[in-house]
Amino acid sequence: MKSTSEKYGSVAVTIHWLSAFLILVLLGTGFRAAATTDTLSKEEILTIHASLGITILLLTVARLVWWALADRKPVALASSPAWQNLLAKFVHGLFYIVIFGMAASGIGMLVLSGAGSVLFGGATAPLADFSDYAPRIPHGIGARVLLLLLAFHIGGALFHQFIKKDGSIARMWYGGH
Repeated sequence: MKSTSEKYGSVAVTIHWLSAFLILVLLGTGFRAAATTDTLSKEEILTIHASLGITILLLTVARLVWWALADRKPVALASSPAWQNLLAKFVHGLFYIVIFGMAASGIGMLVLSGAGSVLFGGATAPLADFSDYAPRIPHGIGARVLLLLLAFHIGGALFHQFIKKDGSIARMWYGGH
């Protein structure tokens, strides 16, 4: 369950890959909802989107609690220069900031617009236009920043796996070395 000095443990691996999958779905549903003009379709998409957003928030909090109280991350790859390790820490830190910012702005839009009751089965009022609410701007910017961070993160992992061939992806997977 816990990490070793060389490899991430099953709890960290599960949270990582589940979060990765859900963030991709979250981005897809968010951009799709923004492009959809049909109110009923938008409501269905946003119900999924908001639920996934809350799930990602809870997984991110669980990840931070796991690292703070129960586990230690493996040591940085010895084959990486210090600047790459620093860049990786910076990107990971930005992930947390953006995820919490996205959660805050998403919750802000739900509260200010009254859409929370519409999306989660309370009211039957028409879904508000989220562009009328201030949190929509940072939410949209955050989604684009999240895409950039994902590109950096995936690019770095692929670089390590296929160019440096240092087994970095295997460190974040189940099983032995």
